[in-house]
Amino acid sequence: MSNLTLALAIFGGLVLAAVVGYEAMMSRRNAPRQPDAVDVALDEAERALAAGDDGVEPVLHADPNKVQGSDRHEPLFDPDLPAPSGVPAPAAERRGGLDPLIDVIAPISLDGLASGDAAIAAMPPTRRAGSKPVAIEGLNEHTGQWEPPVPGQRYSAFQVGVQLANRTGALNEIEYSEFVVKAQAFADAVNGAPEFPEMLDEVARARELDQFASAHDAQLGFVLRALHAAWSPGYVQQNAARLGFVAGIIPGRMVLPTSEAGLPPILGLAFDTQAALADDPAQSAIRELSLSLDVPQVDRAEEPFRRMREAAATLAREMDGVVTDSDGQLLRDETMDVIGADLEQLYDTLDGRDLAAGSPLARRLFS
Repeated sequence: MSNLTLALAIFGGLVLAAVVGYEAMMSRRNAPRQPDAVDVALDEAERALAAGDDGVEPVLHADPNKVQGSDRHEPLFDPDLPAPSGVPAPAAERRGGLDPLIDVIAPISLDGLASGDAAIAAMPPTRRAGSKPVAIEGLNEHTGQWEPPVPGQRYSAFQVGVQLANRTGALNEIEYSEFVVKAQAFADAVNGAPEFPEMLDEVARARELDQFASAHDAQLGFVLRALHAAWSPGYVQQNAARLGFVAGIIPGRMVLPTSEAGLPPILGLAFDTQAALADDPAQSAIRELSLSLDVPQVDRAEEPFRRMREAAATLAREMDGVVTDSDGQLLRDETMDVIGADLEQLYDTLDGRDLAAGSPLARRLFS
């Protein structure tokens, strides 16, 4: 073999080795980031301890109620991002009930007392009039409080209500007529006499309330985008869990729970559901995720926007990403400050209408 042939063979080998090395380097660089192995081991150990002696891992149960989207409301910042999923939690103590501020209420007078069992048997099969919730309450003989009928209790009067508005729009004439039919059937079954407000007055009141709600509804959304390497689902979940997020009821969804059980979550975090359901999630590449806040659903005292900003900044720093809007525009501190100031004005307006963010009435109206 001549010196020239030998030199060419060596050169070719070096080029091939360089190509292979470059491909390996790029493959490592582009592979989705994986969760830290130490943290994963600690998480598994904690789950094992929580499982107890029988070795059964506890299951996270979820609230079936979720925040719904809306065609009528104008989000303050980003309409393209999903609202947060419901947070897994025990049922909270019942609050509120029918309220003339957001409900049409038809009182039902009785000649005597009616049992809770009879009232429950007379309930309509569906508790809605069109898209509006319908509720029935009885005046408890012993406590003097309005409550949903309870077996074994006796009631001196009833009231049937339908919500004036929600995120599907205002109560209309057809829905009001359906409400009247259901309330009348219930009243007949318990030998009561209903008194219905004037339909046109209530429909007008519903439209006014809907206009107010449409102008003061807000769902905020940030997008966190990867700058370089993509993220695996486990990597996202691990970093979010460090900030207090827990798994939601849908794959690819996480929520930041409130300080009180049974209430809607403070924030939602979402990434590609298909990535979370992949046969090998570790190889799924996620290049963006969303953070969302349903403003009227969360108590102002929870400081949800401040926590949203901090969560976005921390995740961007730890995961090598940037915070943008849905169009990919960077969100700078100045923009965040303006949004925060707008939110404070919105909170004040809702407070002035007795619809404070996170209150039972606000959660019903903005749902």
